[in-house]
Amino acid sequence: MGIYAAKELISQARNLAANYRRTVGRPLPGISNEIAEYDAICLLGLQAVEDKSLGYDALDPRNGERIQIKSRALFDEAKGGARIGQLKMNQDWDAVVLVLMDENYQPMEIYQARRDELEEYINQTSPNRAKRGALSVARFKIIGELRWTRENGLAGEQWENRA
Repeated sequence: MGIYAAKELISQARNLAANYRRTVGRPLPGISNEIAEYDAICLLGLQAVEDKSLGYDALDPRNGERIQIKSRALFDEAKGGARIGQLKMNQDWDAVVLVLMDENYQPMEIYQARRDELEEYINQTSPNRAKRGALSVARFKIIGELRWTRENGLAGEQWENRA
């Protein structure tokens, strides 16, 4: 792995990203996904995939599911309308994990949604949104299941966040 352990590098990346945002006023591009991928793999017990061209970032060793990992740093939770990155709808994957982080790029919650549920919602919305695989954080939380929280760790009994 080299001189540094991944855990230490991720810790430094969190600090750099938070300080950058506080200084410059905008997020450091691309860093939240790297941090979220590390967190999801460690906290959920996933296996990293080296070849990102496959359309997924990790495998779940319990069931072999192919997982896309998405992230969103929430700097002002009072502001609504936060969106997640584009889903790779044209590639093979089974589920998406969304890592929600605070202003210090520390994980707060991790949600997981299955492909069929995401496709069902996206196909019911506008054709342009479906084509882009666009989705809000709020909608993802409704569709998905809470898998991990900062306060409680792994969800023993996964509950569904549906009305």
